[in-house]
Amino acid sequence: MAMVTVFKRQWAGLTAPAYALLQGLALGGISAMFEMQYPGIVIQAVGLTFGTLALLLLAYKTWFIKPTENFRLMIFAATGGIAVLYLVCFVMGFFGSSIGFIHSNGLFGIGFNLFVVAIAALNLVLDFDFIEAGAEQGAPKYMEWYGAFSLMVTLVWLYLEILRLLAKLRSR
Repeated sequence: MAMVTVFKRQWAGLTAPAYALLQGLALGGISAMFEMQYPGIVIQAVGLTFGTLALLLLAYKTWFIKPTENFRLMIFAATGGIAVLYLVCFVMGFFGSSIGFIHSNGLFGIGFNLFVVAIAALNLVLDFDFIEAGAEQGAPKYMEWYGAFSLMVTLVWLYLEILRLLAKLRSR
């Protein structure tokens, strides 16, 4: 559903709610597994995710953070680098190998996870800017759904990375 929404923005009014439903089911299962292993971790991850959302929205609305072209370039490049690294790790998994240091609960693994959480959080600023620019320019109605979809994808990514970080910290 995410890929359909990305390539057919006009369908976002239908595909974004379907994506949200399917993603909710997946997140429920993932969260249940983490909660069984580390009781109380899910409420902490949810709280940190929404706290991050609130603080970054406040920072954005008070002009404390404004996405310049250099800011956008930095976040796009970092997000792309993380995506490529995760893709390489995924492919390596088919051959029984992995990039161990990014999944470890050692200092480097936790540091890497903190970096990914920061990049995911800063992607929220890009989402806010995208939504605000669309509203100011009178974008078509389906772009409201697309903006909400974009924000949801970023929040899900942030939540999963925070969940992973908390699990690493608890397993030490």
